[in-house]
This record gives sequence, C-alpha cells and structure tokens, in this order.
Amino acid sequence: MQYPLLVIQMLGGLALFLYGMRLMSSSLKESSSGKLKSMMEKVTGNPFKAFLLGLAVTAVIQSSTATIVITSGLVAGGIITLNQSLGIIIGANVGTTVTGQIVRLMDLNSDASSWLVFLKPSTLAPIALVAGILLLMFIRVKRSDAIGNVAMGFGILFTGLINMSNSVSVLTETGIIDKIFGGIGRNPVLGYLCGAGVAFALQSSSSTIAILQTMATNTVVTFSVAYIIIVGIYLGDCLTTGIVCSIGAKADARRVGVVNILFNLSETVVVLVAVNVLHAFGVIDKLWGASMTAGDIANTNTIFNLGCAILLLPMVGVYAKLSRKIVRDEPESKVDIPEFNALNPVFYSTPALAFNSCYNALKRMFSLAEQNINRGIGLLYDYSPSVKLQIDKDEDIIDALADGVSNYLVQLSPHISEDLHIRILDQYYKLVGEFEHMGDHGNNIAETAMHLNNDRVRFSDEARAELAVTKEVLDQLLAATREAFEKRNVESAKSIEPMEEVMDDMINALSDNHMARLREGKCSIPAGTGLLDVLTHFSRIADTCSNVGVSVMTRVNPEIANRAHTYVTQLHQGHDKEYNKAYHAAHNLYFEKLRKAQQGANNDASEGQLSLSDVSDVTGK
Repeated sequence: MQYPLLVIQMLGGLALFLYGMRLMSSSLKESSSGKLKSMMEKVTGNPFKAFLLGLAVTAVIQSSTATIVITSGLVAGGIITLNQSLGIIIGANVGTTVTGQIVRLMDLNSDASSWLVFLKPSTLAPIALVAGILLLMFIRVKRSDAIGNVAMGFGILFTGLINMSNSVSVLTETGIIDKIFGGIGRNPVLGYLCGAGVAFALQSSSSTIAILQTMATNTVVTFSVAYIIIVGIYLGDCLTTGIVCSIGAKADARRVGVVNILFNLSETVVVLVAVNVLHAFGVIDKLWGASMTAGDIANTNTIFNLGCAILLLPMVGVYAKLSRKIVRDEPESKVDIPEFNALNPVFYSTPALAFNSCYNALKRMFSLAEQNINRGIGLLYDYSPSVKLQIDKDEDIIDALADGVSNYLVQLSPHISEDLHIRILDQYYKLVGEFEHMGDHGNNIAETAMHLNNDRVRFSDEARAELAVTKEVLDQLLAATREAFEKRNVESAKSIEPMEEVMDDMINALSDNHMARLREGKCSIPAGTGLLDVLTHFSRIADTCSNVGVSVMTRVNPEIANRAHTYVTQLHQGHDKEYNKAYHAAHNLYFEKLRKAQQGANNDASEGQLSLSDVSDVTGK
C-alpha cells in the first residue's frame, strides 16, 4: 500500500509544479504580451538579432511553446515574415533552458547561517507565496495582480518540486527507480522514447527536464542515461508545438511549426553523433558513467541547445526551403486579408495580442469605409465604373472582416476575466457593427450615384457646392472619429457630438429648401430623390460617428456606461457649456460657408438645382 501512496504524492507534487509553471508563464505573458509583440514586430532580417529576441522572450515568459506559437500567429497575420521568424524559433529553444537553471537551486547546500539559505527552494517557496498573496489581497498598485500571480506561480512551482523530490527520495530507497534508469542505460532507444513521450504528454520540455533534475537529486542518474533522455525531450516538445501551430493556420504559420521540428531533429542528430563520437574515442569516458546532479543536467541541456544553435543558425535558409517543400502554398482563398489572417486562435491565451489583432482589423474596416464614403461622394460629381467596382471589392473586405472579428470575439470571450478586457471586448463588438454600417452607407451613396448616372440626372452647380460644404462637416466628423478610435482620444470623442448636431441642422435646412423648390417645379423628382438619399446617408454616418465617440468615452470612463444615452441627451439639451460653445462655433462656421456657396452658385435654374432661402432662420440653439 506504501508504493501507491508514494506515487500519488509524487504525481501531486508534479501537478503543483506544472500548475505553478503555467500560472507564472501565463501571468508573465499576460502582463507583457503587448511589449513582447512590439519587440517581435521590429525584428529585422538579421537571424542573429531574431535569435537573441527569441531567447530573451522565452527567458521572460518561461515557455518556448508560447513564444513559437505567438511567432506563428504574427507570421499568419503578415506582421513578420517566415524568414524573420526563423531566428526567433532557434532562440526560443535556447531560452527554455533558463527553467532548468532555476530548478538547479535544489542542489544548493548551505548552512542556516549562510545567506545562500534564502536561495533554497524550501525558503524561496514560502517567501514567494507570501509575497504573492500580499500583492493579490492587500497591496493595490499597478499590475499588482499580475506580479502577485507570478510570485504565487513561482512559489507553487517550488512547492511542487519539494513534494516531488521527497516522494522520489522515498521511492529511491526501494530500488525501483534505480532499476528503471538501469534499464534505460542498457537500452538508449527506450530512454529516447521515454523523454519524447513525457515531454509530449506534459507539452513542456522545461517540465520534463525538471522531473529529470528531481530524479538526479535523489538517485543516481548517469550522463549516459541523462543525455539520451534530454535528446528525446527535444523531439516530444517540438511535436506539441508543431501541432498547436497547425490548428486553423495558413501555410506560413504551419511552416513555423515545421521549422521548429526540423531544428529539433537536427539538434537530436548533432548531439547523438557528437556524444557517441567523443565516447568512441574515449574523450568522455569519465563523464559517461558519472552521476549527474540537477545542476549538471541543467548545464548539459544548456550546452546542447546553445552549441546546436550556434552550429545550426547559419542553416535557417535551408530550414525555410525545406518547410516550403513540406507545406505547400494553398490556392488563393476568397478571403486573403492580412488583418483577417491575424485573427488567430493561438492568441486566445494572450488576450492583449488577440485584442491587438481585432484592433488592426477594425482599423482596416474604418479606413476602407471612410475611403468608400469619399469615393461614393466623388461619383456624384464624376461617375466611374472602375471606382464603383473598387468600392464593391472593398465592401466585401469590410464584410469579411466584420464576420471574422465578430466570430473571433465570441470565441475569445470565455478566455477573458479582467474588467479592462471585458470593456475592450464590449467596445470592439459594438464597433464591428458601426464600421460595417459605415461601409454600407458609402456603398449606398455609390449606388445612388450609379442610378443618377444611368438616368442621366446631374446635380446643378449650386447643389454640388452645397454638398461640398456638407461634406466638409462629414470630413470633420470622420477625422475626429478616427482620432478618437485609434488613439482613444477623449477630447476628439467629445468633439464629435456638436459636429453631429450641426450635420443634422444642415441636412434639415437642405431638405426643407429642396422640398420648397420641388413644390415650385424648379427641381426634378429623380434629382431630388437622389439628393435626399445622399443626405439621409450623411445623417446616418454622423450618427455612427456619434456612437463610436460614446464607445470611446465609455471605455475610458466606465462610470458613464449605464447612462450613455442620458449623457448624450443632456448635451443636446444644452446642459454642457463646452458642448454649447463648440456647437455654436461649428454651426456659425459651416452655415456661413453654406451661405457663400449659395450666393456664389449659378442662379440659372436647371434640373436638379438646389436653392437655399434664408439660412439665418435655420438655427439649432
């Protein structure tokens, strides 16, 4: 009955270790993913710089799998190229050795009076746990939760190591573990498969190396046994990464996983050949049967990885060519948009990167919608079938991005819990619809222009001049909306609302005067109908800009979230001095421009001509 209990205790220690590593890794990724992504975006074509970046990023987040998966997502989104990612992949494999160097602290032998006692896991674990719980429960500073989770993960990791080591120590006395390692020593293939299988099951080379280090602390693990297990670990870990990189990914993203597998296979061959050649010539005879400590295993792993990286880094071009032969380019799909491709499921575990992909997609949607609005208005003056065709193509991209972002946000929602992330998700989900509607209005204006052109209906010079003034208001609204959304600029968001009301005033004035001219028989019905359609779309675009501005203010100031409608209503009722000042200034400016446009226009009546009577009577406040 003793053996099952010991095994259960050992597995419990392993579970604590794995959970601690995952908590620490995920917290580090979450708190630093934005900066990490910015660093990775700046990678040049220099493989050595990319190698150093991959090493540094993995050393920080304690996971080569995470680094390579993030790299795969960036390649899928077109942010970096496959060639730029190659150095990062090799660097990530070296960076993962840092965990082993941390675990080697179990080898420290120090007296209670020595300062080294504070570096022993039995001391570090409670210190980290206490620091973590203080940050999570009592100390509220910037990123205290993230730092607290990192500390808790570190403490749990070492607590698991201690429990696992104690259980292994007792099992060692039975002689079972010695027999297992003895069998591996006689059958290297078994050791290789054992290392690969455990690494594949745990999805972590660092965790598997740590288990081997724990074994070495409590029993005799010779170099001949350790090195073959370590080499097997390389294969198991890269297979897991390759599978994750392939899920729902495009060709270049899958190639990232393939390159990682090719590198690890090359590393396996290099180590096996080098070690066996040295052993055959008697160079490492003394080392071959020597007992390894946790520190020795950490150093061996580091030497293998670093040596192979230096040797194989010049071969990155070969790996790229092989990956392209293994993973063929796919036929062009209907949706081949970088921002769409960047909506990669691998980013679900790092919401900051996932939201950045959504932001880039939304930014593209807004840009295309704004372009289509301007193109559509331009067609009212000078119709061109090729421009209308481009509008239709860009409208398809907007629709594809809208569907992609909406679905992505729905899939992302179960992975987020922080209040800030929830607010971002809510805002982005609203903006998808707003930007899609904005694009629809641009397309509808173009449709109106097409019908007017087919019917050979043309607006008069006066009508064109007045529409030009109205477009100035629209341009101001769109510029403020872009600034508010892209930079979360609250001042720009506040400037939208007075301009939106000026737009309403102007459209009401133009509509009233058009109806008057229509009753007097000075305007044709087709031209008038087309003009009213355009003005309606102007009004709805302005409303969309208002909604975007409110969403920005709500995200920055969550306290107005539940009273956003009341807030806007109070502004329109004149309860805000700054709003009133901005409204009157804009109203006077653009209505004066409208008056001059009317006075300077051709007075000859023609079909579709628009006239404005006394605009001084048309006031909002």
